[in-house]
Amino acid sequence: MRTICQAAALSAALLFGGATVASAATAPTEVYSEVTAADIADPGAVLTDSAADLVAARTANQAISWFSSRNGSTAYQGYCERAVRLAWNRTTHHASAIEHWRSSDGARHTTGTPPRGAFVFWNISAYGHVGIADGNGGVWATSVNGAIGHARQGYFAHYLGWKPGNSN
Repeated sequence: MRTICQAAALSAALLFGGATVASAATAPTEVYSEVTAADIADPGAVLTDSAADLVAARTANQAISWFSSRNGSTAYQGYCERAVRLAWNRTTHHASAIEHWRSSDGARHTTGTPPRGAFVFWNISAYGHVGIADGNGGVWATSVNGAIGHARQGYFAHYLGWKPGNSN
């Protein structure tokens, strides 16, 4: 039903030369957004499963974007936990990647492909190592050829597993 209403609103906006659709006096319990010129340029942008799915996807994409925009940087060498915290804009701080892995901060998974944005952990030193999953078996991390970079999950030895990515 929501998709039909959104399509009708989009059609009306297109018909009237890009005019915006005003909100109803009583907003529905689901998320409502006004149709804008940006939505008309990309109609798929207004069609989403749920507001929660949209926020989660956008947050994972932002975390990955943080890493990809710093591709090749050596500024975070030795500070992998700090890098993933900054990428997700987390309020929770861990002293090291291995502390993060051992903490109760998220369920530990040792099998399966880590989903997009997940924290991925390795036991490569007393402090461990952590990166962010791309969802396709790859990771963004520090220490990829001595800098921030993208590599296959098996690039680092002694894989521990993954935890869901989040900004808490």
